[in-house]
Order: sequence, then structure tokens, then C-alpha cells
Amino acid sequence: MRISRRALVAAAVCFVLPLSACGSGSDDGGPADASGKVEGDITFQTWNLRANFKPYFEGVIADFEKEYPGTHVKWIDQPAEGYADKISADAAGGTLPDVVNVSPDLVAPLAKAGLALDLDEAAPTYGKEYLEGAWASHRIPGMTGTYAFPWYLNTGPLFYNKSLFEEAGLDPDQPPKTYDELFTDALELAKKTDGEVATLANVPTIEDFGRYGVPLMNDKGTAFAFNDAKGVELLTRYAELYDAKALDPQALTATPESSGKKFLTGAVAMNPGSALDLGNFKKQAPNLYRNIGITDQITSTGHVNMYVMGLMVNARSERTPAAVAFAHYVTDAEHQMSFAKQVAIFPSTAGSLDDPYFTEEDGTDETRVRIAAAKSLKNAVNYTPVLFSEQMKTALRNEVAKALQGRQSPKEALDNAVKACDTLLRQQG
Repeated sequence: MRISRRALVAAAVCFVLPLSACGSGSDDGGPADASGKVEGDITFQTWNLRANFKPYFEGVIADFEKEYPGTHVKWIDQPAEGYADKISADAAGGTLPDVVNVSPDLVAPLAKAGLALDLDEAAPTYGKEYLEGAWASHRIPGMTGTYAFPWYLNTGPLFYNKSLFEEAGLDPDQPPKTYDELFTDALELAKKTDGEVATLANVPTIEDFGRYGVPLMNDKGTAFAFNDAKGVELLTRYAELYDAKALDPQALTATPESSGKKFLTGAVAMNPGSALDLGNFKKQAPNLYRNIGITDQITSTGHVNMYVMGLMVNARSERTPAAVAFAHYVTDAEHQMSFAKQVAIFPSTAGSLDDPYFTEEDGTDETRVRIAAAKSLKNAVNYTPVLFSEQMKTALRNEVAKALQGRQSPKEALDNAVKACDTLLRQQG
């Protein structure tokens, strides 16, 4: 997946596979055997990583082929645009690569179609090598099993512009730590600047409801539940921000990239991000970099949000032992650690976040952000439900927009969003 400025967020388009297969890992209906000899030709597909990391992946592949004589890995890299559609087409046409870079929402329909290998069944010894939350991120409600190796993780802080806080009479060294403080400061900042400076640039997403402590689905994962009283409370507070111009007027159509630009130019006072962003600030907005404030993600649950990428093994692969061995090789502790030192991401392997690289300060902001993020990832949560498709994200966003514009109440908006998402959920099944 592309390394984007909002911490490697998966921007995948929802798709429904036109397949009737259900849960099998081999032609005879039994699990694929991952215990045979590691040999033969396999294909490995990544998500827009070649441009920046070609030498790294070529090196990993060469080392794997050297360790396992008789293997050959063909690396395919697909662009970010249309990635989900490409996977859908390959799945329908029987041309899905042996090892595929996926996000949890992408693996769900593949698992339901019997195209994602259940690692708990085919390769059960590997689970203990990874952080519990990361291994669990590729499980599907209503199904048993784990359907991808967890790969790299990310999370990040909230950045804020100290000079904008100070100009509004707010203490630049005391950023908001709770939702109450966030909404109070945002309203004050908008008031003092006559609506010229918003504090936030994005409408609430499903992960924001999760961080606020809203139950997102029922216990069985068969219906959505974010229209409860706490969900209505959050959306009501966002509507107050929107009315006061404390939420950017263009938030209804904002993307992470457009929100980032607003923050760079001083039109927005706070923005989520990752250690990746500090280098961008230094190059593109030196004045902002001199005034950058860094604070923790705001959450009511005690758990920050985690973004996770994975490597799925095609359950129909003719070279299952080699495919499993390679997916594990790429995601083992050694290779994840070497990748993390090339780009600001974090390994999903157990114990890796205790490495001095993630624990020892050196006085730089980059290291400070990295250490704080690594610490928070140990018990972080991927709030976006695995079954929450891109169509569902759009449905929620559309209803949220109506509430912010005053076209319907927050309660009506969330009731309608849950109804739409439940309908889409039934279509998935």
C-alpha cells in the first residue's frame, strides 16, 4: 500500500466477489498443506511500494531464494488506484497471486470466498510470533481462523500549531487531552479568530466513533451499533463545531491529503499524523515546523487506533509451502525491523517494539514521536471493523454530512447510516 501522510491508511474500494466458494483451502475441501517442501515459483503482490522500496524488496527476495534453493519469487507491484478492483478481478478470474498485500477489509471477502488461507489451521505455529492485536486484525466475524500474516503497523499523534493556539489565547504548551477539552478549545479558537481558523479538518469516521467509546457492532458481528446514545453525542458535538466554523467548512469533502495541506498553510490548528510528517513539515513548512506541537491521540478507551497491513496467502496456490514460507519470511521480526528503519512504520512482531530503536530518546522530535507511537501500539486497536467496507464508509459519511448541515438530526443520521450499513452487510454474506 502507498505510504500516505495519514499513517498508511488503507483506502480500498469495497468489492463483492462473484464467487460461491466458501471456506475451503484446497480442491478437495480440506485445508491446504503448508508443511511440504518449500520449492517452486510463486508470485508476490505489493500495494504501491516499488517506487520507494525497490532495493529493499529485491534484497529480501534474493535472500529468500538463496535460503530456499529451487524457489523463485516473481514480484508484482500494483498502483494504489484501483487496487481493490484489481484483486477482485484476479479473484474472479483465478489469477490471484500466491502472496498478496492486503488490509483487513480487503481480506474479508476473499476469506468468505475461500480464497484466503486460514493460517490458524494451515500454519498454527506462527501466531505466537506476532502482537496479539495484530494477529487478531485479520480475523473475520462469523468465521474461525486468521487469514493473513500481520505486516507493518502504524499509528501517530495529533500535531498542533502552537502559534495558532497562542494567538487565540490558548496555552500552547497545554494541548487538549480529552474530548471535552478538544471541543472547548476548538470553539474558543474559532471564536477568537472570527471563524478564520478551524481546529479540525475532517468529519468523524468509524474509527473516531470507536475512539470515543461507541460500540461499533454487536457481539456477533452481525449488525452495526454506532447509533447508540454515545454515538449521537459525538456527532452532536461535531455539529456544534461545524456551526461555529471550528470544523473546517470543507470537511465534508476533505481527504487526508487536503486536510494535511490545510494544516501546512495554517488554516487548521490540529491534524492527525505520524512520524513521517515531521520531515514533510521541515521541508514544506519550516515556520510550522518551528511551531509544531505534538500530543497523543485523544481517546476515551485508553487504546489508540492502529492501522495494519498484512500478507495473505492464496488458498488455491499450487505452491502453498513456498507461499506460506515467503509470507512469513517477509513478516518475521528481522525483516520487519529492517523495513521499519527505512520508513516510519512499526513491526507487528512480538518483542520488536522493545528494541532500543523504539525506546531510547536522542533529543529529536522524530524519535520522540516514534517512541510514543511504539509504546501505544502495544495495546492499540484497529477500530475499523473488518467488515466495514468502502461503501459503508461512504454511507456513514453521507449521513454525517446531512447532520452537520442541519438537514437531519444526529440521531436520524446515525439511524440511517446503521440501516444502510446493515443492508450492505447482509449483501456481503
